[in-house]
Amino acid sequence: MSVEDFEGCVADGLDLVPPELTALMDNVVVLVEDAPPDGEDEDLLGLYEGTPLTERGEWWGAGSLPDRITIYRLPTLQICEDAEEVAQEVAVTVVHEIAHHFGIDDERLHELGWG
Repeated sequence: MSVEDFEGCVADGLDLVPPELTALMDNVVVLVEDAPPDGEDEDLLGLYEGTPLTERGEWWGAGSLPDRITIYRLPTLQICEDAEEVAQEVAVTVVHEIAHHFGIDDERLHELGWG
């Protein structure tokens, strides 16, 4: 799958998030990269880096760098058999990482079926 097609899957995954939630996302960018950075699990499909909305206090504000949600293309392609499966896995990964932005941890996401 090309980078452009994969980015389209990420855009489609973002479109699945209800507008009421995306309107609440604050200072966050969604990126696509081929592989996780050195030192991270090479099978990692996505990563949230930042300060969840639930942990932002008075100290957080103007001048803060955007939170980052990164979706990794190559690990996703390695575990999926076809384009339909890639789209489904990307959608789950996008929702999972956005949930971290809202302060939901991995344990709760697994309970909810978004692990």
